[in-house]
Amino acid sequence: MRLVIAKCSVDYVGRLSAHLPTAVRLVMVKADGSVSIHADDRAYKPLNWMSPPCKLQEAPGVWKVVNKAGEELRITLEEVFQDTSYELGVDPGLVKDGVEAHLQELLAAHPETFGAGHTLVRREFMTAIGPVDLLLKDAKGGSVAVEIKRRGEIDGVEQLTRYLELMNRDPLLSPVQGVFAAQEIKPQARVLAGDRGIRCVVVDYDKLRGMKKDELTLF
Repeated sequence: MRLVIAKCSVDYVGRLSAHLPTAVRLVMVKADGSVSIHADDRAYKPLNWMSPPCKLQEAPGVWKVVNKAGEELRITLEEVFQDTSYELGVDPGLVKDGVEAHLQELLAAHPETFGAGHTLVRREFMTAIGPVDLLLKDAKGGSVAVEIKRRGEIDGVEQLTRYLELMNRDPLLSPVQGVFAAQEIKPQARVLAGDRGIRCVVVDYDKLRGMKKDELTLF
């Protein structure tokens, strides 16, 4: 990973144009080729970024990051304060708890849970900021990104939102519909998901496992 702290301005030229005026920012270049621009606020979210695959072209005072669609992130460097690189190695990734991992496996085997005609493209579809649990195609061939939790809370909706922001910038995937799936979804998470156009699906873990609940139980 390469970290550059510099006084810079940034222009994004593509389907939409965006400009960041001159300020001191962090430019992060990851081993996967992604480049993101960060300010000293906004928590994890970059001001702008280019997802892989893309190509970084460095010239004195100007970086050009171009993706396969020809979109360009142009960084004009006025003063560089720090330029350092670190070898992080291979990350083992987020380890889900047993129920979440098994839910992902079961839902991958039963994509029709999310609607008739849904088919699995792949599990753990990698984005520049981590893997989305399932990538599906709906009956019309549209892309569907599914994030799976045992208990659905606001953090999970935020996580899926970040994935969707990146995936919808890929012309081979866009438009991507988001689905938030969990055994239980909190009301606040459901409201936030609805506001962001994300569909919520409550899944029955026992039913997916083929288990029938007895009508009469001792407890």
